[in-house]
Amino acid sequence: MWALREIKVRYKQSVLGAAWAILQPLALMIVLTVVFSFFARVPTDGVPYPIFSYTALLPWTFLSTSIAFAVPSMINNMNLVSKIYFPREILPLGSLIAACLDFLIAAFVFLGLLVFYRVPASLNLLWVPLLLAIQIALTSGIVLFLSALIVSFRDLRFVVPLGVQIWMYASPVIYPTSLVPERFRSLYMLNPMTGLIDSYRSVVLYGDAPNLPDLIPSALISASLLVTAYMYFKRSEVRFADII
Repeated sequence: MWALREIKVRYKQSVLGAAWAILQPLALMIVLTVVFSFFARVPTDGVPYPIFSYTALLPWTFLSTSIAFAVPSMINNMNLVSKIYFPREILPLGSLIAACLDFLIAAFVFLGLLVFYRVPASLNLLWVPLLLAIQIALTSGIVLFLSALIVSFRDLRFVVPLGVQIWMYASPVIYPTSLVPERFRSLYMLNPMTGLIDSYRSVVLYGDAPNLPDLIPSALISASLLVTAYMYFKRSEVRFADII
């Protein structure tokens, strides 16, 4: 119910409504295609750059949208938090569920791109639900931890957007992992989004199974972060009303 409320509030009195869920990754894909296909050519292993970038932008937009709306959910609803008791994790997780709707809407455009560029389907597409589950675990851990932390440290409102932007350039969203020098590859793979984005591209664009040595660390980091963040959130929850 809270997620439904978030969806209604987000698109209320909006001219384009849910179309914004499509326009954001689509517009960024067009800009990146112009820059990295005509000015600075980025290798894509034979895949057209628009669909190469959109395959990464789709899960990345889900992550960034969830963080943008879920992290400040505690302080944006301070009147509710301070007046009545309820499981506080409903607020950030409701925003995350609302972002899932944006993800599903934007996925229809992605399906159209797959048809347009004649990308063949394979049985390895069955990996996609598992990859999405890992990403949801990762995103839930991030928003639970930061939404609890922002109650005490309001400066995070300015730090988080900057951190997300830097994180995007530190992930293989606009370039392939193969461009990262070999000596930095082990450190680079500690970024959980690296293994996830590479896996999305492998199963969707190339019809291959994910590279498990790269995906398993992402899964372990995501699961550990979710458990740790939830424990931290529940310990901090008792102080939210007093601090806010």
